[in-house]
Amino acid sequence: MDAELEQILDGIGPRLRTLRRDRGLTLEALAATTGMSVSTLSRLESGKRRPTLDLLIPLARAHRVALDQLVAAPASGDPRVHLRPVRHGRGNVLVPLTQYPGRVQVFKQVLAPREPKPVTHDGYEWLYVLAGELRVILGERDFTLRPGEVAEFDTRGPHWFGPANGKDVEILHLFGPRGDQPVVRARP
Repeated sequence: MDAELEQILDGIGPRLRTLRRDRGLTLEALAATTGMSVSTLSRLESGKRRPTLDLLIPLARAHRVALDQLVAAPASGDPRVHLRPVRHGRGNVLVPLTQYPGRVQVFKQVLAPREPKPVTHDGYEWLYVLAGELRVILGERDFTLRPGEVAEFDTRGPHWFGPANGKDVEILHLFGPRGDQPVVRARP
């Protein structure tokens, strides 16, 4: 085995331990989520067991990260996201800005005027207005956001958002399908 590959494999265990600890998980909790034994997880984290795909894939799912993030594989190809707008009837445009399903998804959206129809579903949303005015309805509350303003909310409650007036609104939209909230970790 060459030295670079050895170094990549040696870095996986500490990376797994850091991910687990950053999320406040015990080995027991992670074992319950992945179906692996506590001893297997401990040996992976300590480097006493070599990681294999059948072990890494459930861990990537449990931590909601891409497999290449667990492995810290060298970047290959073009790291840029190639934008492919999706048009949804009557002037609505959705531009996916992230590529990994199951994690927090980021979109740029242009929303055309439409009737408010509140919905509920699992998840957590964060909205940032780029241009225009955004009407947000959360349960009984109804308010308007202007460029530079932000709203975040749990999507299990009735909600709707769209243009506040007869003009399109442009937003950045983050959606966590499992109720994930963006987390900022900063050191003093």
